[in-house]
Amino acid sequence: MNIKIEKTPLKQGQVRIISSKSDGHRSLIAAALAEEESVLFVDGWSEDMEATARCLQSLGAEIEREPSGIYVMPIGCPLPCPVDRIGQANGQGIGQADGQLCILDCGESGSTLRFLLPIAGALGKHCRFEGKGRLPERPIGVLLDEMARHGCKADGDHLPVTLEGKLTAGVYTLPGNVSSQFITGLLFSLPLLEGESEIRLTTKIESKGYIDMTLKTLKTFGITVTETENGWSIPGGQKYHGPRMRYAEGDWSNAAFWLVAGAIGGSIGCQGLDMESPQGDRAIAALLEEFGAETKVALNQITATHKEMKGIRIDASQIPDLVPILCVAAAAAEGKTEIYNAGRLRMKESDRLAVMAECMQKIGVEVEERPDSIIITGGCNPPEGEIVIDSHNDHRIVMAMAIAAVSLGVELTILGAEAVNKSYPSFFIELAKLGGVTNVL
Repeated sequence: MNIKIEKTPLKQGQVRIISSKSDGHRSLIAAALAEEESVLFVDGWSEDMEATARCLQSLGAEIEREPSGIYVMPIGCPLPCPVDRIGQANGQGIGQADGQLCILDCGESGSTLRFLLPIAGALGKHCRFEGKGRLPERPIGVLLDEMARHGCKADGDHLPVTLEGKLTAGVYTLPGNVSSQFITGLLFSLPLLEGESEIRLTTKIESKGYIDMTLKTLKTFGITVTETENGWSIPGGQKYHGPRMRYAEGDWSNAAFWLVAGAIGGSIGCQGLDMESPQGDRAIAALLEEFGAETKVALNQITATHKEMKGIRIDASQIPDLVPILCVAAAAAEGKTEIYNAGRLRMKESDRLAVMAECMQKIGVEVEERPDSIIITGGCNPPEGEIVIDSHNDHRIVMAMAIAAVSLGVELTILGAEAVNKSYPSFFIELAKLGGVTNVL
């Protein structure tokens, strides 16, 4: 789907933010590992969430989405499932017998893949992990090597990969700057093993907010994890016992697009957010203030209002998902903005540093791309003629450039705009509510 976006500015208004897919992933997984049935409430079902639900079904959970909630019967739960309520989602086969090969189709979701690899190992499942898009290129070798030292063998280090064996307790050593998703997968799985385990980090942790989200979910489901000097200590033999009903948090990552739009060109409020959330992308509020914009909080709403902005320096090590929309904010700020410690963005759904540099240059923004950073000089001088942006099938590129069009006054066409379905299927609906004018080509 290609979409042409007019340069009509957005009007003042509010957006009800959908649930965080990061929190949704974690809630689904914990519910599937629990001892009892539960109901989850996730506002905004995305392709990545669908991938996690599909894979959990292949591992033996039974999941049914209904208007009243998402019903989860855990993996291996002995209780019978009412046929009319649970277990037929998407026509997937459910609950493969022990020893049978489970096919786990992760779609394009890196979270699904990296969370579930060690969980499948802890459950002793014989699994084949598959994926599409750029997911087969994304690195998992560091995690698989550590799993191999603890009883699980894989037949490769990229998708598709087949996993067999069963994880054993012990000391798991990982660099902290590769992927927080590796750590989350281990934090979910190690409590299930017999014997105490430990995760030791050899470097400073990045994306710590995502680890904090995992620890919050584990605590909610009764799992004990103790932080150590260089990692975490995890007692074995634990059982997941969670609330029978759980609501996923609002998504700060998606709220950032609207808050930047408000900071550049007016006043936009985002409702349904937890102001004390462990989500690292909650930092968007402080960053906009540092740029010079105004933010105000009232109950569960935060509003960003335009004021003159100036360039700043941003350490992206803890907030990689904010970088595309921060590039747009930087284009509206006087002077230079440097976003550094951003090298990991090259292995996302696209090479986000290269793609954002390309996209911003196309709309007339001065950009310098470096191996680990991007420097943007404020000001936008769009060229004459049609501007066409390739999304590279990356949802955050689509949303960032849509906000760039309406906020910086650029008419452009985005190729592959359906990529938003990965995390925010209703994005263009919300854009239209705020006055954005789009045409599907």
